[in-house]
Amino acid sequence: MIDFPWGRRSDTTAGTESPAEHPDADIVCEFQDGTLAVYEDHVVIARVARSNFQDREIPVKEITGVDYDKGITIGYIQIEQVDVPVESGGLLSDPVNPNTLHFDRSGRACAKKACDAILERARG
Repeated sequence: MIDFPWGRRSDTTAGTESPAEHPDADIVCEFQDGTLAVYEDHVVIARVARSNFQDREIPVKEITGVDYDKGITIGYIQIEQVDVPVESGGLLSDPVNPNTLHFDRSGRACAKKACDAILERARG
């Protein structure tokens, strides 16, 4: 049996804001491959156990941009950081790097809100 990552969590929790684990964060989004928490001076990516990447804390001063794509079925948000190569993906694939999180349709609104908040903080 194949165990697809998008079938492991309830659609009712994907893309939702869950401030319980990050009570001081301004925005918290739960996505397929981790949680994104936006604070005033940094961003936290907390990965799910099956991820190939480690949890990350990215200071706002190191953020150079955010790439957001709502996608047709699966979208992504990629935080562009100093000294972290930007991944562009391919024709039919989304980028994968330590600063990228993927979401389904239910996560679009939270991802967009997080994208806007990160860009606002990064631009000062």
